Amino acid sequence: MTGPRARAEPARRWPRPAPPLLALLAAWAAIGIAVVAGLLPVIAWSWAGIAIGAPVLVDLARLLRLKLPSVRREMPDTWPVSVSTPVTLVFDDVPSRLRLDVFDLSPGAWRVDGLPRRLDLRPGVQARVDYRLAPQARGDFDFDATQLRLHSPWRLLRRDVLAGAPRAVRVYPNFAPLAKFAMFSAEQASRLVGAHLKRRRGEGTDFHQMREYRVGDSMRQIDWKATARTRRLVSREYQDERNQQVVLLLDTGRRMLARDPSPGGAGEAMSHFDHVLDASLVVGWLALRQGDAVGLLAHGGDAAWVPPQRGAAAIDRLLRATYALQPRPVATDFLAAATDLALRQRRRSLVMLVTNLRDEDMDDVLAAAQLLRRRHVVCVASLREAALDRAIAAEVTDLPGALTAGATAQYLARRAEAHDALRSHGVLVLDVTCAQLPAALVEKYLAVKRDGLL
Repeated sequence: MTGPRARAEPARRWPRPAPPLLALLAAWAAIGIAVVAGLLPVIAWSWAGIAIGAPVLVDLARLLRLKLPSVRREMPDTWPVSVSTPVTLVFDDVPSRLRLDVFDLSPGAWRVDGLPRRLDLRPGVQARVDYRLAPQARGDFDFDATQLRLHSPWRLLRRDVLAGAPRAVRVYPNFAPLAKFAMFSAEQASRLVGAHLKRRRGEGTDFHQMREYRVGDSMRQIDWKATARTRRLVSREYQDERNQQVVLLLDTGRRMLARDPSPGGAGEAMSHFDHVLDASLVVGWLALRQGDAVGLLAHGGDAAWVPPQRGAAAIDRLLRATYALQPRPVATDFLAAATDLALRQRRRSLVMLVTNLRDEDMDDVLAAAQLLRRRHVVCVASLREAALDRAIAAEVTDLPGALTAGATAQYLARRAEAHDALRSHGVLVLDVTCAQLPAALVEKYLAVKRDGLL
């Protein structure tokens, strides 16, 4: 299903007894036990059955004749993952007084707050039910119809029905940080994600403006011709070069299936790929604000290619291309990914490969980096599980703890050797946890621009 469909015919199930009817049936059974014990005549049990059965039949007939109200949802077509989002169920065209319980059939195991709900509907009066949903994964999802549990007029029976139209929605990475950054300059937004900027005032590669000399300006910045004309010191101010290109090379293989808690420790653990995607969108957005073009290549499991583009609309293209990407339990061929990127991206760029590097991947990653370095500046961001840091920092009090600490230290040492091998071949390397990734990527991107490496 690719979009909302016309209203579906209500799906009905056979009525079931409600608690009051179950109590009456229990009383009837007690009368039957009394009859068997000889405490009551048989006719008492028969008359009790008639007294219970007649109202039940009347209530059943009335329940089967009940007409349903129309049900529609008011909610966005696009949702941010893991963010509680409001949904409203609107009940119109109520034909008669109805008592019903409402539960919306949302996709998967999304967190629901505010349902189920009991309603008493009146003819001609619109009813609205507000509740909140938090999607637990990115991608395309379908809402089924709304589940209603109708209560019979005498409350002896109840019946489950499905009413309303299905609805298709898309769940994107959480774009709230991007919306928040829009209120700030690129430099301020960089600081918000925790990046430590090391900027030299007025120095860059592109001329920006002429201004009065300030204490701290270098002699190279002084424009002596302008100074002679105005008879006061005038400095040239430069800015980092614009119109450069950044390509995010994302691993969607088995390494990205590992999970770490979301920043701040709130909520369920997110996959490494979800952390990577969020951080990539942040650095991509900031690069776009700096006037650069941003592209993306996903390789390993799910694949995607977005050529480098500039402008505010480029972040929307990145979101649309990546919202449904998922890591797969397959080995990533880094050399194949580098070859693919080298064929697609001819212009010199900053290529930021984000993965979880292991020592057994070293030969493949090194060959991929050497291929890309013929034309591009290559940065490898290697994710480190937060559990490793906790294991090293934990106090050792017994033999199992000592074995864990020793194995962790050995693993980290091999990991460091792999990183050093990459650095020895001119590759920029980041060894960071998921929580540190956004700031580390932004810092490295800004450092590459500041140092004029592109």
